[in-house]
Amino acid sequence: MRALLCTLLVLGLLWDSVRAQNTISSLRAAAVALEGELPCTKWDCECVFKRQRGCCCASHELQVIEDQIFLRVMDLSTGVSQLGKSILEVIGGIRVAFTAYLSHRTNCFGPFTRNNPIPYDVVSLNHGSGFNPALGTFTAPRSGLYSFSYSVYSKMSIAGDRMYYKVQLMRNGEVVTSTWEDNREDSEDSSSQTVLLSLQQGGQVYVELLRGRKLCGNVEGLNTFSGSLVYPS
Repeated sequence: MRALLCTLLVLGLLWDSVRAQNTISSLRAAAVALEGELPCTKWDCECVFKRQRGCCCASHELQVIEDQIFLRVMDLSTGVSQLGKSILEVIGGIRVAFTAYLSHRTNCFGPFTRNNPIPYDVVSLNHGSGFNPALGTFTAPRSGLYSFSYSVYSKMSIAGDRMYYKVQLMRNGEVVTSTWEDNREDSEDSSSQTVLLSLQQGGQVYVELLRGRKLCGNVEGLNTFSGSLVYPS
């Protein structure tokens, strides 16, 4: 039964092929026998019956349009390539970004007798190698506008203990912004800051804890420091 069905299918395909060929032959004979002017100019019978390109009446116009589109695409491609090169020239091909956080610790960080940079010792990103976890300091590898963010978290182990901290963002030894807390009502507190800073190459930014203050109950990933180059100058 399966063989019979396959045979019928093959015969059907052959019949369709023969019928299509007869149709093409009839069109060719009609075109050759046609007397007088063709209904459209620039008709290419060689194209129609041998190369099968389709609407040969407009083949020349279509070819012109195709060439114009190709040239425009090539111009756009060249423009995009030049734009990419210009961007690389501006930014120097340097990616500058970092993210670091204070590792988990059971004891408090602080208090100290002097202001102390926070040692963000776990570094998850450091493109451009600008951040030094040993010092907790970012050094700008090139001049430009930078974005910096830091978050502060502290939790007291005993209710009623004094929550007492002040953290400030420093640029080249000068205070840019700060966040603080001083009360006995909250046993847990967090805050954050984000700033845009202009830096010269070699400029330094870090976050420090003021003397006499402390951060307690640190949970890994909640005391963070991050930054990135917005654009060079």
